[in-house]
Amino acid sequence: MDLITLNADYVTKYWDYFTNVLMEYSPRLISAILIFVIGWTAIRLIKKLIVRIMTKREMEPTLSKFLADILIWTLKILLFVTVISRLGVENSSFVAIIGAAGLAVGLSLQGSLSNFAGGVLIIMFKPFKVGDFIEAQNVSGTVKQIQIFVTQLATVDNQIIFVPNGALSNGTIINYSYATTRRANLTIGISYSSNIKKAKEIAMEVMENHPSVLKDPAPVVLVDNLADSSINLAIRPWANLEDFFTMRSDILEQIKLKFDEHGIEIPFPQLDFNIKENFPKKP
Repeated sequence: MDLITLNADYVTKYWDYFTNVLMEYSPRLISAILIFVIGWTAIRLIKKLIVRIMTKREMEPTLSKFLADILIWTLKILLFVTVISRLGVENSSFVAIIGAAGLAVGLSLQGSLSNFAGGVLIIMFKPFKVGDFIEAQNVSGTVKQIQIFVTQLATVDNQIIFVPNGALSNGTIINYSYATTRRANLTIGISYSSNIKKAKEIAMEVMENHPSVLKDPAPVVLVDNLADSSINLAIRPWANLEDFFTMRSDILEQIKLKFDEHGIEIPFPQLDFNIKENFPKKP
């Protein structure tokens, strides 16, 4: 009987302690749950409102998504800190833990943080946008997607290249789609025996008759260089960006055909050797 009475006393004691703790922390727990539910609902409403405002202002999708994600995650962290503070956890301890974790993550992800910073710079300063044809980091292609850490390029043969944003933002970028017009820099060599003036007239005639070559700026033909095997003509037609590659190909083909018709030779690279015999005379 004594053992049964002792166990009953322990049960009663722990039950009273549990009841007191529950009564003491119930208001905190209930208020923390209410704060979490209200805060989470408010964050979802804020996210919808932000997306609606950015869509109405026609902001770039990549930039709007990035800004919305940053703001939403900041609000979620603040909500989490508020909830645990309401439960009695010291803010200073939590901030110290977050700081230590952030330092450890930062040291282990230096390269990723560099790419993250590069992505932010690209999104902010917009050296290119989705759909532009660019050349950077010894690769070229059409921009398919600008992410926070990498940029996706599709090459002309439809291969996908992932370029880290850190290197991309710190290197040279050639954006071929930035301007609406583009000039073709063509060099065609003719033989030294060919008529230079006639060759220039033919090249100019071909460009002036091509429907995609712009009148302003006007095309030009210049003698660019007197090379070892040829006289190099610099041929400079302008075209709208969407017509550029077709125009360039047509100009080269038509000039070659016209040169053949008028006997203007496009020489192969060649070298002239002078051999001098210097044998000893027979006595």
